[in-house]
Amino acid sequence: QLDGLVEQLVALAPERIVLEATGGYEAVVVAALAARELPVVVANPRQVRDFARATGQLAKTDRIDAQILARFGEAIRPDVRAMPDATTRSMRALVSRRRQLQEMLTAEQNRLISAAVQDAPEPLRDQLGEHIDWLRRQLADIDDDLQRQIHDSPVWREREDLLRTIPGIGPVTSATLLSQLPELGQLDRKAIAKLVGVAPLNDDSGKRHGKRRVWGGRSAVRAVLYMAALVAAHCNEQIRGFYQRLLASGKPKKMALVACMRKLLVMCNAVIRSATPWRPVTVDN
Repeated sequence: QLDGLVEQLVALAPERIVLEATGGYEAVVVAALAARELPVVVANPRQVRDFARATGQLAKTDRIDAQILARFGEAIRPDVRAMPDATTRSMRALVSRRRQLQEMLTAEQNRLISAAVQDAPEPLRDQLGEHIDWLRRQLADIDDDLQRQIHDSPVWREREDLLRTIPGIGPVTSATLLSQLPELGQLDRKAIAKLVGVAPLNDDSGKRHGKRRVWGGRSAVRAVLYMAALVAAHCNEQIRGFYQRLLASGKPKKMALVACMRKLLVMCNAVIRSATPWRPVTVDN
């Protein structure tokens, strides 16, 4: 059935084919379309829904969704980007699974602490401990798989080596950036920050000047950048000085950390774009 759909679309030679991201369920269709070099766009569901509301369409059915996607593609004309290859898709799946395992591990560790405080039965605490050990082994296996895939690809290995020259960027951050942000090194600093969701956006209307805030973007990338910024604020001389200056000027810690996330991302973008290892003197504020 999918093969038949692909052949029909090939015959139509469309300018762009717009799909909505559905938590990974769209991946098989996207891969089949990309294999025939069809122009595929995977749209952000929030953007599509906002577009639907803006056009007055509040109802939601499969037929209506298809019509909205067609109108969205025609009106917004989102950029057609190269679809990820099999290696990238595999890396994304591993990174996603690692995130799930880490969340489960954190939850189980919190349960074990709670069980100890409440003097829960020993068998319960033993079971939690065994599950925590299992999750840690699974995380170690995932990390090994990620490193194996990176090292099996000369291109990916070179990019990871470049990213790892930046103090604060570890294996999990580099793997996430490489798999979840293929645009890294292809966009300028403002565009990459906006894409990830760490660029302050204006909220002004008339004479009112609202607070600038970050919004949207790629949550998986932001999550690893946040942890990397916490580390870099201590071990990366340039980020540490930047962070301390922001705090000294009265900026809240969270705002200062977001600024450090953006600065780290700009550094990562610069080393990939120039194919040159990071050096403090080459990256400005």
